[in-house]
Amino acid sequence: MSMVFLVFMSSVFVNNFVLSQFLGLCPFFGVSRKIETAVGMGAAVTFVLVLAAAACFVVFNFVLMPLEITFLSNIVFILIIASIVQLVEVYLKKASPTLYRSLGIFLPLITTNCIVIGAVIINTDRFTEDFVLSIVHAAGAAIGFTLAIVLLASIREKIEYCNIPAPFKGFPIALISTGLMAIAFMGFSGLISL
Repeated sequence: MSMVFLVFMSSVFVNNFVLSQFLGLCPFFGVSRKIETAVGMGAAVTFVLVLAAAACFVVFNFVLMPLEITFLSNIVFILIIASIVQLVEVYLKKASPTLYRSLGIFLPLITTNCIVIGAVIINTDRFTEDFVLSIVHAAGAAIGFTLAIVLLASIREKIEYCNIPAPFKGFPIALISTGLMAIAFMGFSGLISL
């Protein structure tokens, strides 16, 4: 049980994909203008990542490894992720049209989001024989992404009402805020080593 906790905390804080490994920055900056949109994107990435980790684990261990065709793993993983993203997109279009419109192009881009494919590849490298740790790592990575994007969205919402010099308005202040958040998350480095 302690290993599950360590893997989860490590993927959320110590090895945060956005603020420590700098993966998935396109949707991170693109959807972080409003908290509601950031939460929606975080939920979509969480759903896709956990399902993709489960499906890719099964396919990798029970199809690709026995057939000795693990060299096709990245292509197969992208196909699985794309299928799951399509399901999420269809669901959001029906269930929440406003969230679907606010996520815009970034929703289908979850297919090629570095966090999703990165977590799945890390799972095949580190947790090949442990399904639970694979899912916990994926969930932690997704929650870490959600935490980072919601933190940046809240900062960006507050900054809109501040008097900022013209050269720093918009994207530059978002980069500076992200850099400061990354420095804060560097304080977790070395806390947990797996």
